Order: sequence, then structure tokens, then C-alpha cells
Amino acid sequence: MLQALLKPIKNILQRRPILAILEVTLRCNSACGYCDLPLNHGRYEMSRKEIFRVFSHLYEEGLRVVFVQGGEPLLRKDLPDILDDLSSLGFTISLITNGTKLTAALLSRLARQSISLSISLDTLNRKRYHQIRGADQLALVLKGIDLLKEYPHPKYLTCIVSEVNRDDVLDVIHFARKHDMIPVLGAYHWDVSRYGKLDLTLQYQKATASAVFQEVLKKNIVPKGYFRDYLKDNIRWLNDQQLPTCDAGRYSIAIDASGNVAPCLALPHTGNLLSSTLSEILDTLDHTTIRQCSDRSSCNMLCSRVVGSNLRHPLSAFQTPTVLPQPTSEFTHAH
Repeated sequence: MLQALLKPIKNILQRRPILAILEVTLRCNSACGYCDLPLNHGRYEMSRKEIFRVFSHLYEEGLRVVFVQGGEPLLRKDLPDILDDLSSLGFTISLITNGTKLTAALLSRLARQSISLSISLDTLNRKRYHQIRGADQLALVLKGIDLLKEYPHPKYLTCIVSEVNRDDVLDVIHFARKHDMIPVLGAYHWDVSRYGKLDLTLQYQKATASAVFQEVLKKNIVPKGYFRDYLKDNIRWLNDQQLPTCDAGRYSIAIDASGNVAPCLALPHTGNLLSSTLSEILDTLDHTTIRQCSDRSSCNMLCSRVVGSNLRHPLSAFQTPTVLPQPTSEFTHAH
């Protein structure tokens, strides 16, 4: 028990991973204009048994947090079983989904584990949703969010700002708050290696997008703590200011459905956990390339900065809520 507690602390001190992003499936039912991940290519997906074996070893290596995503993770029929397995190993889990496949039965099962949910929603306008996501699925997402009313664990709503939805952002944030979800706001980045795809219909002028973030910050409608810090980081990036080095390959790694490991979702794979140990793979990471990517972008992937940001700002980390704070004078609800 003591070793289980000390190992992640040792990893933090040695700048080794404690967080993994798991692309549990390579399939997706959306075609987002800002996503360039290699999906729907029919590549091999690890079995439930293989995922359990891989993450058993990762737990022994000191990893304690898993962000489960895809593709669209809920397209994988054995996902509830996989999440049960990860919970049984002792991992803290966040499930990142587009919200189109949520059901009452699934949420009832997830509620039995301490699983956080993050729903992606960029606009409440059906036409613009279709334009951004490449699929006419807004009604499904809204239906899924309605089912979250009694969900007992942390709930987040992530909105990525692009040229198409920049006038919708305040409405989305107020919608999140109305549904007791913590709003998370990120910027569309089209220059992040294999992750950020250039879509001219989504591309904005940085000053225009920065004004959106500044208005949100001014209205105090994003809670204190890490997510407000992330808001400020996006403003810094949009104003061409330097940001601290991200955690990719240090405190966090990305694992695709085939078991391939990369420093983060944006960078190339360097090994496979079905045939190599994590330590062997970490020894092959190109930290110069990681630093160059970090210097270019704040990135809209929270995973690659969250650990280091919280370590650098412990007071802010302490202030970060896991449930939406009740309305106080701090928050302005008027549009």
C-alpha cells in the first residue's frame, strides 16, 4: 500500500509519467474539421485483456490517471468493462466523449465507479454543429447531456473556439452552467503536428479569438483554478506570448488503441507497449522535438499541460473545483 502511494510521488520528482491518454478506439462517428488524428483506418485495437495487462504494468510504473478517449470511445462495445478494469486497478479515470452515445443504462453503470465525464460541445446551433463536427448529431448530444442531471461525479463541457462558433461561446458556457457542468474553453490550433488539421472555414484571426477569451475571463463564468488558468494560457498563446514547457513525455504520455506510445497526441509514436516496457519507450523520446512543439503552441489538449501546471501553481490547483460552484457574486449570468 505504501509503495502504491510513493511510486507516483517518485515519478513526479523524477519527471516521469503519472497520466496516460488512452485512445481506446480508432473509430469515430464524427469528422471534426479541427481533428487530424489517424482514425477509421481499420488498424488493430487492443483487446480488453491486453489493455488490462498493459495498464497493470503502467500502474506498477506509477501512472495513476487515465483520460479515455477515441475516436469516439463509446463506439467500443466493451468500454464499460474496460473502465471497470481500469477502476479495479486503482486508476482515476476521465472519459472524454462527443456525447452522442450516452444512455441512462450506461451512466448508471459509470456512476458506480468514480469516473469523470467530459462532453465536447462547440455550439448549440444545429447547422454550425454539423459544419464543425461533420455530422448532424446535436440533438443526440443534447439528449445525452439531459441524462447527466443526477450523475454524481465531475462533469465537464469542453468548447473549442473557431471562426465558426466564436459568437456562440457565451451561450455554450451558460448552457454548461445551467446543466451543472464545469465549462472548459480551448482554442482551435491548426499547427500542432499530427493533431491539429488546417480547416480554412474554422481558421480565425488570433486577435478576434483572443477577444472571445478575454470577454469570458472578464465575466468570471469559468470557475477559479486550473481551468481559468488554461483560459489565460490560451489568451497568452493567441497574443504570441511564450508559455511554460508542456508535460508531454514527462508527466504524461499518449497511448493509441494499438498500444503505440507517443509523448502526446500531436507527436509521432516511438514504441509499443505490447512489445516494449514503458521505460524502454521513454528512453527513446526526442525531447528536443517535444520542446519545439511546446514552444509553438499552448495546444487544446489539456492532458499535456495539466500536471505541470498544477505543480507550478499549487494554490490554483487547490482552488480547482470538481463540481460547479453555486452561483455567487463572483459569477455574472447575464449575456
